[in-house]
Amino acid sequence: MLTRREFTLSLAALAGTQAIARPLTPAEKNARHSVLMLNAACGDAQRLNLFEPAILRVNAGDTVTFLATDSGHNTASKRGMIPQGATPWNGGIDEEISVTLSIPGIYGYICLPHYEMGMVGLIIAGDNLTNLAAASKLRHPGQAHAAFRALLKTLEPHKA
Repeated sequence: MLTRREFTLSLAALAGTQAIARPLTPAEKNARHSVLMLNAACGDAQRLNLFEPAILRVNAGDTVTFLATDSGHNTASKRGMIPQGATPWNGGIDEEISVTLSIPGIYGYICLPHYEMGMVGLIIAGDNLTNLAAASKLRHPGQAHAAFRALLKTLEPHKA
């Protein structure tokens, strides 16, 4: 029998894979998605303090729930890394929080206690990447700089 954490990890990994592997259909609009807040990656104890999935693609209008799977984490939108006019969020430590992303664009978010350690993530709502340049220019402390750079690099168009 699976534990609650194992079941949640399996569901989130499956949902995250589908969200990144293919575009969402109109029938999936206003869908609900989950992001896990973890102390370590499942099966890789060397990767500490992370969101799973680190990048999530959703339709504008979808809701994302951040699950307090392991204790000691929160989620907060990163100022300067959300679309203009979007509502920022700041969840409490160990709090499950749901956010509806009604404005298309890139949403960068962090775990406040582990931000400098690189616990960051991105949500791409719709196909609008107009805030990519602004999000890419921000400076971040410690390992967050390299973590955000790696995530944002996956969104850049490939150069021939």
